[in-house]
Amino acid sequence: MNILTVNTGSSSVRLAVFSQKGGRQERVAYAHLKTGDNEPENQLTAFIEDNHVRDISVTAHRIVHGGTRFKDSCLINPGVEKEIDRLSILAPLHNPPALKWISICRRFFGSGIRQVAVFDTAFYSRLPESSLTYALPKDLCRRHEIQRYGFHGIAHSAMLRRWREIRPDVKESERLISLQLGAGCSVTAVKNGTAIDTSMGFSPVEGLVMATRSGDLDPGVIIYLQKSAGLSVEEIDELLNNSSGLLGVSGISSDMKTLLGSDEPDAGIAIELYCYRAKKYIGAYAAALGGVD
Repeated sequence: MNILTVNTGSSSVRLAVFSQKGGRQERVAYAHLKTGDNEPENQLTAFIEDNHVRDISVTAHRIVHGGTRFKDSCLINPGVEKEIDRLSILAPLHNPPALKWISICRRFFGSGIRQVAVFDTAFYSRLPESSLTYALPKDLCRRHEIQRYGFHGIAHSAMLRRWREIRPDVKESERLISLQLGAGCSVTAVKNGTAIDTSMGFSPVEGLVMATRSGDLDPGVIIYLQKSAGLSVEEIDELLNNSSGLLGVSGISSDMKTLLGSDEPDAGIAIELYCYRAKKYIGAYAAALGGVD
């Protein structure tokens, strides 16, 4: 049986095919493609033909935002697609492209193809109330679905599985801190296989300093910028997501390799801030877990 995985990002898509035989999986094809320059239909056709892939039985799609409904992976049906679409307001850069690829795969492989949604937020669907709740009026949060959702859950759950392979001897009171460090960065605290806290919250902006995202910020700064600088909601969204983080502090680049090779003082400050924020979160989660294995 061959499984096609589709990992859609805001500017790229990762396609892979895994062959499953006797309970083991082997990756037989992979591509990391930029979106925008080519239609997804053409990208999928070229990927399948170039890798001589046949007999795709299942497609598995990474869905960034599953809201409060999806606590596990599930088969995709019209109701699931409708809910993913409704949640696009919370993940406008990720959920719509994922829906597009679901539709493309259905046309390409036929309406009978089994498609599975794998949610980034599912790993955090069982966070304790103290971790998922913001200190805002409860009725307001319930009405607008405001809570801490967490992201990068697929990566953090994979790290948990790998940790268990490396250290099968640690079984009692398993305490783990995992970090996903890329353009987007997050840290998660896991106890006995369950996430108890994570740095990303309602959106992927919260938490660590990232390549172009600010991470934790006093919300008063946003109000001040609206009043004093006259920035619109759209301009602030652009500022927090695309002009901050390593890029904003250094004024040079969002790439850590470039900053490490620079002699500019602001590059050093950006790196120091990045590392310091990560260290603070590790310390906080060590306290929350009551120690770390």
